Amino acid sequence: MKAAWSVSLRRRPFVASLAAATTIAIAGRAAAQVSVADHAGRMVEIRDTSRVIAVGGSVTEIIYALDAGGRLVGADTTSLYPEAATRLPRVGYMRQISAEGVLSLRPTLIISTTAAGPAAAFDQLRSAGVPTLVLADDYDIDSVLRKIEGIGHALGRDEAARTLIAARRAEMADLAGKLAAIGGRPKVLSLLSVSQGPPQAAGRITAAEGIIRLAGGVNAITSYEGYRPITAEGALALAPDALMVAAQTLEALGGFDGLLGAASLALTPAGKARRVFALDALLLLGFGPRTPEAARRLADFLHPGHGPAQAP
Repeated sequence: MKAAWSVSLRRRPFVASLAAATTIAIAGRAAAQVSVADHAGRMVEIRDTSRVIAVGGSVTEIIYALDAGGRLVGADTTSLYPEAATRLPRVGYMRQISAEGVLSLRPTLIISTTAAGPAAAFDQLRSAGVPTLVLADDYDIDSVLRKIEGIGHALGRDEAARTLIAARRAEMADLAGKLAAIGGRPKVLSLLSVSQGPPQAAGRITAAEGIIRLAGGVNAITSYEGYRPITAEGALALAPDALMVAAQTLEALGGFDGLLGAASLALTPAGKARRVFALDALLLLGFGPRTPEAARRLADFLHPGHGPAQAP
């Protein structure tokens, strides 16, 4: 019996949360003023987008995809794509942001997601009077599309955002339609290398689980949320059909042989078949504008001979 897949692609207009733009004078020039709702429903008034700081790789990617990268004056250390983003001044790691470092770049707008922190630093930024837009960061395609819409409106790039959303929605709908015709959902174990300790396995409510779901697989771990170290006994009991890692994790573990030598992974069905999928971390787990590409590539791997064809 064929499994049924569904990908939520419903449109969620910002009618209730995005106020109409008005025109005001700022430093002798006209500027659009907009109001954008953040993750908590607070309205963020935005008057000047000439000096933007992005916190979060997906935020930075979206800004560049909307052809607004020229407004960026800083970004966090996870902002590694496109290549131009790597030349921006850094404000630290997204989960350890320093308000002082951000403010030293004199931003007129800060855009981030709920994955960033600490909360106290963002409270400081708001107290300093800098408009700070924090958007929800969930691990599904709807979250990606909402981030694009919110950032597009904040930067006055609404038309570009609508075009990008339409393209990404179409890509995911096409993938979902093809996956619906395929029976079976491979069990995927996703691993993360942390320092010198044993690899950690992704549980529920993680980016790994989200991309596995979009690609027509099922997460091997359902008993906990987040990441936990995996033992040999645990890996064998899970009996995954495939392993998924970021390319950076694969390198840190010493390549395919190093990965399969950890936690007796070589003895699992995935290890015996050497079924390991590796992709750049930001592409695979970033949940930004390239997420449909990551989902398609993983789907191709999980459903060989049956999945969506590789794009030329």
